[in-house]
This record gives sequence, structure tokens and C-alpha cells, in this order.
Amino acid sequence: MPSFRSSLTASLYATMSISFWGISFVSTKAVLGKLDPYSLLVLRFGIGSLFLLTLLLMLRIRLKVSINYIPHLIVLGILGVFVHQVLQATALLTIDASSAGWLISFSPVFTVVLSMIFLHEKMSLSKAIGMILAILGVLLVTTTRSGQSFEVTMNIGFILMLLSTLNWAIYSILLKSLRIPYPSLLVTFYMSVLGFILTSPFIIRNRGWESLSLLTYKEWSHLLFLGVFVSGIAYWYWGKALEVLEASKVSMFLYLEPISTLIAAILILHEQVFLISITGGIIIIMGVIIVNGQLLPMFYNLIMKKP
Repeated sequence: MPSFRSSLTASLYATMSISFWGISFVSTKAVLGKLDPYSLLVLRFGIGSLFLLTLLLMLRIRLKVSINYIPHLIVLGILGVFVHQVLQATALLTIDASSAGWLISFSPVFTVVLSMIFLHEKMSLSKAIGMILAILGVLLVTTTRSGQSFEVTMNIGFILMLLSTLNWAIYSILLKSLRIPYPSLLVTFYMSVLGFILTSPFIIRNRGWESLSLLTYKEWSHLLFLGVFVSGIAYWYWGKALEVLEASKVSMFLYLEPISTLIAAILILHEQVFLISITGGIIIIMGVIIVNGQLLPMFYNLIMKKP
């Protein structure tokens, strides 16, 4: 049983990770005006790989991995890094960062569906209700204002973002089932390196280096944030939180990610946020909590908790 101090420290680590991941949508959106998605990802993966390598050397973690786990790392790197980040960066070309933040919270619903298909988990009434609520929330988030009325507009950006949530669910299922016996920091490093290798040919094809001279110090600061804090520190701190708290408790912090994105989008990008989108986001989160069977235990603990 972890002490109160260690639990509090782990909670702070998890909160910081979620905050960085939430702001990443805003930083990506800020740089996409000057760089194409692939060039952005090459720079992000390159910076992230160098930072993670520095951490591994400082912590004296061996870089050697068994050849038996190289195919596992390649599959996870393609899905969790390359495909996932390409989908999100491309989606942000046509949708707001705040909408992306709300939609990414839909990922646990896909995880439940895949678990029922491949892990033979059973559907319950609460899961069905939660999924219906989450889908309703997605429809509200993808609603835009036209004149004085609202209409649902499922453009390519929303579709790509939803595909990224499905992809992340597949990645999460694989990560859990493969059980690679190495520190998460080492696994993250090799995934980041693979992402850098896979995206490098695209920066050559698109002549992305020609746009580097157009970047201001603000865009470079966003790139450094994405590489160091999002690809590096966030994953590291998430792993440190998991060392102390149960995975189910740490996963509860994921519901804070859209809030972090929303605040950053308003403050940094000055995005206009509609009440209907906020309502939809809250409904998504409530639906996801119900799907994961965590809503009733939360209320029970609040009611039964003694002072």
C-alpha cells in the first residue's frame, strides 16, 4: 500500500503527463501553418529521440534488446508512433485543437469494443449506455455553427481524429498483450527512433527543410516542447506514476486531457469554443467513464467516504 506522500507524487507525475499531452494538440496546430505534417513529425521524433537517449544514458539503462522483441517494437512503433501521429497531425489541418482534445477521449470506447471482439469480454447494460452517450458526445463535438444554426459536419479532420482513437485502442490492446520485458523509457526510445526513420523520407520528398527558415522562435519553441516534454518527459512521468499507483487509477487522469487542450487552445491559439462543443466533450467523458465501469464506484466512494 503506497504512502500518502508517494501517491501524491505519483498523481502529480500523471497530471503533468496528461497536461503535456493535452497541450500537444495546440503546439502541433501552431506549427502546421509553416510545416507540413511529415516534416513536423520528423523534427519532433528527432528531438524526442535525442532527449530520450540522453535520459537513458544518464539513468544508465542498457540499450540492448533481444532480437526476439524487435518485431514487437516495430509493430508498436508503426501503430503507436508513426500512424497515430500522422493521423493526428493531418487531422489538425482542418479541425480545431480543442475539438481534437475532446475526440481523443473517445479512445477507451474503441478499446472496450475491441476487447469484446478479441478478448471475449461481455457487453453489459452500463457499457451500452456509456457507448451511446459517448457517440452522442462525438456528434455534438463535430457540430459547427452555420449562421445562427448548428449542423453536424463530419469533415476529413474529424474522421482522421476518430481513426487515430481507433488506432490508439488497437495499439493499447497490443501493448498489453505483447508484454515487452523492458523499461517503458527504453521502449519509448526505440518507438521514437522508428517514427523518425519512417517519416524521414517524406521530408526529403516534400523538401521540408526549405520551410525551416520560415520558423520563428515561437514555432521552434513549440517543436522543442513536442520533442522534449510530449515525446520524452510525458511518457517518462507516466511510467513513474504507474510504478506507484494501480493502472486503473492512473487511467482516470486521461479524462483531464481534453480540459488541458481546451485551456491551451483558448490561451495560445485564441480559438472560439462553442458551448455545444464543451457539452459534447463532457458527455463523451461521462460515457467513457460509464463504459469502463468507473462511474458508480466513483459515486459510491464519494458517498461512503468517511471524514
